[in-house]
Amino acid sequence: MAEKPHNETPQTRGTEPVKTSTRADVDAFLTRVKELTPANTAGRRGRLIFALDATMSRQPTWDTACRLQAEMFREAASIGGLDVQLMYYRGLAECRASSWVSQADRLAGLMERIDCRGGHTQIGKIIAHARRETQKTRVQAVVFVGDAMEEKLDDLCHAAGELGLLGVPAFMFQEGGDPIAEQAFREIARLTRGAYCRFDPGAAHQLGELLRAAAAYAAGGMRALENLSARHDPGAIKLIAQMR
Repeated sequence: MAEKPHNETPQTRGTEPVKTSTRADVDAFLTRVKELTPANTAGRRGRLIFALDATMSRQPTWDTACRLQAEMFREAASIGGLDVQLMYYRGLAECRASSWVSQADRLAGLMERIDCRGGHTQIGKIIAHARRETQKTRVQAVVFVGDAMEEKLDDLCHAAGELGLLGVPAFMFQEGGDPIAEQAFREIARLTRGAYCRFDPGAAHQLGELLRAAAAYAAGGMRALENLSARHDPGAIKLIAQMR
């Protein structure tokens, strides 16, 4: 597998109008998603897309995530293993995804070569990419870490609903307290039957707990998350409270 992330060019179908999310649409999405089983297939490694905002304000958290990502692999290794795909956006239109990696040192190597640059959020591209990936081979979860949202909320909700229909929960982890980002992250999490959690700026231990819990779910489904919660793990307790 290539060490260097490759260009990802998610495209929407320009010939079709973008639909907005009505309350009836939301209810229909949630009803159908409840019928899906998001747990991993027994005996198979989990697959998790680890997506981060790499715009200029994110450098301190990016550096923290580089250190903490090993915890995801350690937790998943005790359950059944985990393959992770790194995804990030920065600049005016740069949005990239790496190959799938199964070792913490390889993911760290990818992350260490990336510096944050100014730009706008591209969360919609992440959701669209996750949908395409799971249509090829099942993805158990998407983790997103960011602090802002500068896109049309209706468009994001529509895309999140489509991802939810495929049974892929999004774990939306917000740094700080921006209310616009919180509204968007909560809706994306709700429509995918994932979870939203906020962590304090610079609080590495809080982010580490959340990443560990998300990895447990991706590797072993709800049972693994429940087992971690039973050990009084703060991250697992936060996630499972929203996913039950």
